[in-house]
Amino acid sequence: MDFVLTIIMCGFIDGQTTCMRPHTFEDKYKDAYSCILDGYTKSHDKIVEIGREEVNLYNIYLKFGCNENKSNKTAIPSKQFK
Repeated sequence: MDFVLTIIMCGFIDGQTTCMRPHTFEDKYKDAYSCILDGYTKSHDKIVEIGREEVNLYNIYLKFGCNENKSNKTAIPSKQFK
């Protein structure tokens, strides 16, 4: 089962939370554990890239999740019951 990582960047300004569109990475992970570890790493790297001044000015934070990759799954036809 493959997992994909999605990160959302948000800011809290004047009592309002605003979030950008989610970004899903193309990387595939063999399990939730490895996806979550990379989520923390990518989130850390992005906060460092943005920098202290911008993070503090806009109260930027990141949230992420790891979900099963369903892009390569085939649908199972539903059975009709009589």
